[in-house]
Amino acid sequence: MRFIGLDPSTKTGFVALNTAGEVLEAKELTGAGKEDPARMASLIETIMRQINPDDMVCIEGFGFASQQAVQLGGIGWGIRMALYRRGILYQEASPSQVKKFATGKGNTPKDGMPVPIFKRWGFEHKSNNVTDAFVIAQIGRALTLPGLELTKYQTEVIQAIRAK
Repeated sequence: MRFIGLDPSTKTGFVALNTAGEVLEAKELTGAGKEDPARMASLIETIMRQINPDDMVCIEGFGFASQQAVQLGGIGWGIRMALYRRGILYQEASPSQVKKFATGKGNTPKDGMPVPIFKRWGFEHKSNNVTDAFVIAQIGRALTLPGLELTKYQTEVIQAIRAK
């Protein structure tokens, strides 16, 4: 089983972890072309080619304060519909839950994420989309595998996601 973290955007962060939490893949995915909807459709197809039927997928929820809300909503719903059509279940973590799971605070700015992620897991990447996808994949692991060592704030995030 792989744990997939997706941070949907025009440059989507994709991370695949194994059950031990080791990184199997970490990359940023983009669509071909310059015009939408062709570029968005290409991106969604690219994402879906990365996902196996037995993967546990966790995706970042919608950020309502985004300047690109309509476009990101289209990409986010497109991914969810493609997963649904393939019968792949997924979990969602809100942007504030992703931040809290990584840092202990749900309002951490983007530039405050890399250091706590590196300190906890030893992971770093030049793309903050990929860094977020890594945390989202770790949330997927924590939702699925019993007995992982979690902090109090990480446990709170997992309980909140399960309560939905």
